[in-house]
Amino acid sequence: MQSRDSLRMMVMASLFAALIAAGAFLAIPVGPVPIYLANFFVMLAGLVLGPRWGLATVGAYLLAGTLGLPVFAGGTGGIGRFFGPTGGYLLAYLPAVFLAGVISKRAKPSPAWDVIAMLVAAAAIYGMGVPWLKTITGMTWGKSLAVGMVPFLIGDGIKIAAAIPVVRLVRPLVHTPDEARMAMAPQSNVNVSHEHH
Repeated sequence: MQSRDSLRMMVMASLFAALIAAGAFLAIPVGPVPIYLANFFVMLAGLVLGPRWGLATVGAYLLAGTLGLPVFAGGTGGIGRFFGPTGGYLLAYLPAVFLAGVISKRAKPSPAWDVIAMLVAAAAIYGMGVPWLKTITGMTWGKSLAVGMVPFLIGDGIKIAAAIPVVRLVRPLVHTPDEARMAMAPQSNVNVSHEHH
């Protein structure tokens, strides 16, 4: 049963990695940092797959790009992308998917917590991406924020709003081992509380 669960999650992680790569092709160039849907699928991976498999998903995606596969924004690839203006944003996908997964799994499943998880993930992406952009380009903080964050906030809001119904639709189809244990937890808690009282 455990090997079956692992196989299913490997398939789902591969699917989400492919979706992240597909999202990178849907790029709208704006300055040195394009608007694209890869981060949308990164957040979805965290919410749906959880922190462990979310990390595996993003790790596979970044590894594919590092090896030269054209999975980054605009159909590019290669390790050199990590040393360009968008390198910080790419690397930030790892903490972003992990934080989204942790918050989503530890909190009671609800749209409100999902929004919080995605906001934290977005903050992690900008928290690494903007300083990296500033360092590589030599721009001021104000210019870096104006180029590397501000233009994308409205788009991020739209992505977060769109993610809520998608998560509600997809999450029940992906029963991870962690979720299976969580589903058993309420009954166990009731029994323990009765014993204590």
